[in-house]
Amino acid sequence: MKKIGVLTSGGDAPGMNAAIRAVVRKAIYHEIQACGIYNGFQGLLDNNIKPLEVGSVGDIIHRGGTILYSARSQEFMTHTGQQRAVERLKKEGIDGLVVIGGDGSLRGASNINQLGIPTIGVPATIDNDISDVDSTIGFDTALNTVIEAIDKIRDTATSHERTYVIEVMGRNAGDIALYTGLAGGAESIIIPEKSHDFEEVIKRVTQSKLRGKKHSIIVLAEGVGDGKEYAERIQAATSFETRASVLGYIQRGGSPSARDRTLASRLGAKAVDLLMQHERGKIVGLTNNELTAHDMNRLLKKKHHINEAMYQLSKELSI
Repeated sequence: MKKIGVLTSGGDAPGMNAAIRAVVRKAIYHEIQACGIYNGFQGLLDNNIKPLEVGSVGDIIHRGGTILYSARSQEFMTHTGQQRAVERLKKEGIDGLVVIGGDGSLRGASNINQLGIPTIGVPATIDNDISDVDSTIGFDTALNTVIEAIDKIRDTATSHERTYVIEVMGRNAGDIALYTGLAGGAESIIIPEKSHDFEEVIKRVTQSKLRGKKHSIIVLAEGVGDGKEYAERIQAATSFETRASVLGYIQRGGSPSARDRTLASRLGAKAVDLLMQHERGKIVGLTNNELTAHDMNRLLKKKHHINEAMYQLSKELSI
């Protein structure tokens, strides 16, 4: 292994830069040349590849986003595009590739691996929707961002004695809503993985009002519905003044938490270790707080499941 490429793809997540830093410095420590591929898989097709040195990744561990940028690539989604990408890697003399990103990015990594370039995936997505790993890079920071917002919204909700519907990211996965709803003391948590009874939501809001509570917080994952429309339904059913707050892309930004920086550093370095050991087609992760390497194809076929015990606990504590 003489030359390793690294790219970030898909939605950005806090901690991606820490992972890039770890890949580059771990490679250089072992006298392996590191190359950054800019703008994701599209940058690979466009030959937007540059050598990276120790100083290239200095002073980035605390920064959100990704210094390698990210982009969607329709061409790479085709078999012809993937073959072109592999040919480019071979032409540049890149012996192994590290792909940092979420589910779609890791599937792209799997395709490259199957076409002949040893590839390791590093899961980085605020959705936390990769199976069999404790947490993905960016998830912890996103939770802290959402909790800070919920705490501030609660102040206004209490002052005006309102109900608030807080819409968070999670089109297909409800982990952000579940964790922040539990940590934020929400009356109801509404996620894609679980069907919900609107009448139960109304009952909880009404019971809270009857026992003298000045506000109610409902956390809604975006994959379930529109926060504004849901707030209007609640107000129509209860006559309680109800507002919606859509947090949107604020959840992706910001300086990564200490936990995400540490996780990203460990996973990025582990990816290089695996390539040096002639491993390929693996996704690195922490499982029960131990560094693990999972077969890429097997893991990507598995469906991510929410923590059922945590979901039940959220119901028990929000009576």
